[in-house]
Amino acid sequence: MRRIFPVIAALVLTACSGPATPTTAPAATSTLSFAAIVTEAAALPTESASPVPSTPTIAQPIDPFAANFITLPVPVCNGLTPEQTEGPYYTPNTPERTLLFEPGMSGERLIVVGYVLDSNCQPIPNAWLDFWQADANGVYDNSGYILRGHQFADEQGRYFLETVLPGEYPGRTEHIHVKLQAPNGQIHTSQLYFPNAAGNTPDGIFDPALIVTMEERQGYYVAYFNFVIAP
Repeated sequence: MRRIFPVIAALVLTACSGPATPTTAPAATSTLSFAAIVTEAAALPTESASPVPSTPTIAQPIDPFAANFITLPVPVCNGLTPEQTEGPYYTPNTPERTLLFEPGMSGERLIVVGYVLDSNCQPIPNAWLDFWQADANGVYDNSGYILRGHQFADEQGRYFLETVLPGEYPGRTEHIHVKLQAPNGQIHTSQLYFPNAAGNTPDGIFDPALIVTMEERQGYYVAYFNFVIAP
């Protein structure tokens, strides 16, 4: 808009002052009305305002604990988590994920949560956890990665697993396998068990120190267990 007003002022002054006394015969002139002056000035190019850059919105990661109204109790450590056999169905190189439950999968939904801690009961951020288990019918997927996956503990040493309650297979009670490792540490292999399962007592591998604390909610369960491993 800066260029319009000087042009209008010059045109208006010229129109108002009248022609100077000519030394020769005057040439034909035309008189511009004020409306014509404004119209002509408006036709001149103007400077367009630079667009204001928008600040991109960065999506904040969703905290699965807050999203599911889960608060972990203050951990109490009583020695290292007992190690147990790997079993015959471990598959390495699992996909990284915290959600093992898949659409259409049978079984009761289960969320397993807790801390990964060192022998001093201090959290181990970025600890590696690799879970695998049977489905609700006691069957393992040994050709793919159904109900298999690894993850890393967060900066507070917390882990979060969403899966289904495993079923029994011959000779074993319900359980979930897990491998853990602190960054640059040694691998710790163990299993998790469930309270009051009928197959616990006759299972020769079962260890009561590995029973999770169960909380029943509307339509699903939350299981709490803290792992204590060597760094």
